[in-house]
Amino acid sequence: MTRASRVLLPLAAVVVFGVAVAVSFWQKPASERAAAPDPLVLAAKALAVGEVANFILYDVPEPAPQIAFTDERGTPKTLADFRGQAVLLNFWATWCVPCKKEMPSLDRLEAALGSPAFHVLPLSQDKIAVEKVRAFYDQVNIAALPLYIDQTGASQRAFAVTGLPSTVLIDAEGRVVGRMVGPAEWDSPEAQALLKHFGAR
Repeated sequence: MTRASRVLLPLAAVVVFGVAVAVSFWQKPASERAAAPDPLVLAAKALAVGEVANFILYDVPEPAPQIAFTDERGTPKTLADFRGQAVLLNFWATWCVPCKKEMPSLDRLEAALGSPAFHVLPLSQDKIAVEKVRAFYDQVNIAALPLYIDQTGASQRAFAVTGLPSTVLIDAEGRVVGRMVGPAEWDSPEAQALLKHFGAR
């Protein structure tokens, strides 16, 4: 055996093995393949600073649970109604002191960036009448935010929310790209930069 053969044979074996592994991987069902990190999310990690420094971004976005709630008029809604928009889903309640501080910034954010491409969805977890939630809106001068309510608490459980306020960012494809527990100034330059990265404008 020549010296060249001794070098090339092991190299050929490595190549054949690599091709076999690749073929085996792509023959697996999609559910069994390890999902690759989303480049858009990876690029967003540099934007999670300042007011949104505690925002946790998922390397691999997850399908959002399909939750049900109502608007102020009692009209049934689901997240599917907002498909095609990036949605900032905020879990809050009138009795939550940090929520009361945070809500005006969400209102300013919706006024600044609300569009067919982006929507702030404040989802009240109160079990009280919707009129009392509206009174809270009036008390803290909420003007741009719509009113949504889930009096059952099922949405909070579906998203495994452990504390209020909690905020979840859902992309236009209906996937959860990240979340944050605790209040933030959502109209801050840092928060707006993060949200614009995912389609708000």
